[in-house]
Amino acid sequence: MRYFIKFSYDGSSFNGFQRQKDKVTVQGEIERALSIINKKKVFVKGAGRTDIGVHALGQCAHFDMEVLIPTERLRNALNRMIGPFIWIKECKEVGMDFHARFSVKRKKYIYKINTGDYTPFKYRYCYFYEKNLDIDKLRECANLFIGKHDFHNFVSGTREHFNGSIDNIEIESSGKEVLIVFMGKSFYRYMIRNLVGAMLDFNEGKCAIILIKRMIEDVNFNYQLRCAPARGLYLEGVYYE
Repeated sequence: MRYFIKFSYDGSSFNGFQRQKDKVTVQGEIERALSIINKKKVFVKGAGRTDIGVHALGQCAHFDMEVLIPTERLRNALNRMIGPFIWIKECKEVGMDFHARFSVKRKKYIYKINTGDYTPFKYRYCYFYEKNLDIDKLRECANLFIGKHDFHNFVSGTREHFNGSIDNIEIESSGKEVLIVFMGKSFYRYMIRNLVGAMLDFNEGKCAIILIKRMIEDVNFNYQLRCAPARGLYLEGVYYE
């Protein structure tokens, strides 16, 4: 039987999503609990990976088990075993043709910036930014990233390709909190954090808009801009329709 789960987690409590030997990860903790329930090793396939310090409000995954358990009972059992920093919000049965990663249509990420007074109680959950933020400049820069592009200069690590598509980027401001909301299908390692970093460097006048435009258009133009801290990034949702 194949099961689907939607869950949230506090990324500051884990060494990222992906299982790692001798390290506590989100995937590893869920697999540990499921393997106990199933009495046989269970492998979890996530919709995507998040790095150390990145949070999730609506991460998704699937897994196969030999034992048949009512979904609400399975959800409750998991929450008892893996809490308090991971919380299963939804559990349901799906067809064997469903894949949490390959069936994804869109993902939504939020990057949180706080321009207010510093407090240690929020440090792990936003980026405290001490300089003035020009929302119009952020939007001007964000517009460069919308659409289909080769994001080679904004991705860490090696891949077969760096082609991605961003449907929309919205900048929302409320009081001292600024949210940068990304909607699209293909986001790679450090990509959103590098895009936010480029926006902030442009905001501070550390780079011209033409330089960022060239980084998008010319993959051989190797130029390094800021990478925003992981603690401000949230995987808000994964969409399959």
